[in-house]
Amino acid sequence: MSVDIDTVKRVARLSRIAVDDADAERMTGELNAILGFVEQLNEVNVEGVEPMTSVIPMAMKKRQDGVTDGNKADDIVANAPVSEDNFFVVPKVVE
Repeated sequence: MSVDIDTVKRVARLSRIAVDDADAERMTGELNAILGFVEQLNEVNVEGVEPMTSVIPMAMKKRQDGVTDGNKADDIVANAPVSEDNFFVVPKVVE
């Protein structure tokens, strides 16, 4: 895949980045070099290679999956104008 100057200007416009003609010309070469490197990576045989989260084997830290109320009910209703039993009190609306 090759990037031309019109593509660079279009991407810049979509990204809302101001790019003049000189910068667009420079970016065309840079983006083509990046895409060339990505094409080289596609040639690497990764058959049988496991995905990794780290360069060394390690167990992921996991917390116990438990449901709690957060023990913050008092903090949550602290700024409410009116509260009762850790609930917000709002006026009734009858239409």
